[in-house]
Amino acid sequence: MENAARTAAHLARIDDRLKELEIWCGQAFASRSRYVLEIGCGNGHFLTAYAAAHPEEFCVGIDIELERIERAQRKQNRAALANLHFVRAEARLFLEAVPSAARASSVYVLFPDPWPKRRHSKNRLLTTPFLERLAQRARDGARLYFRTDYAPHYTEAREAAREAPSWSIAGEAWPFEASTLFQQRASEYHSFVAVRRRDPLSSES
Repeated sequence: MENAARTAAHLARIDDRLKELEIWCGQAFASRSRYVLEIGCGNGHFLTAYAAAHPEEFCVGIDIELERIERAQRKQNRAALANLHFVRAEARLFLEAVPSAARASSVYVLFPDPWPKRRHSKNRLLTTPFLERLAQRARDGARLYFRTDYAPHYTEAREAAREAPSWSIAGEAWPFEASTLFQQRASEYHSFVAVRRRDPLSSES
């Protein structure tokens, strides 16, 4: 009974958070059909620099840690960037809350938690099922940019992207550099770019 009660409370919290995100997303994306997303934005270093360099792009950074989001929001406020927003959210829940008419044109996943222990590797974000869910919220030709300093995670994520029916690995150069704290600390890192395959039934141009 105690476990059942905890599970019910957990599901109720998720449902409440989803409703909050749906309200936020409904307002943020009210007149927008495309955006740039950073999953695991940390303290906001990368996306703040990106938004400043691309004022025509609407940029959203998400992270599950409230303290990181608060720091990122302070950066956004100091930079006075109207095209930049940070919101506390888990990636899967965020994708569920975004209106279906809004599609990501670029997605950045930079130095995510590698979950290095074998028993924890199932917690890694970039699995083939997640990538297929992400594809449903991405425009045809959208780019996924992944970077990590943990080689096993790079190999696993790249293989997941290669196996995902909606994505293909692209031999493209990294489009924008703005060093994150993790990148500054890394002695080396690995990157790949994946392209959202065109949906033959899509009307996107």
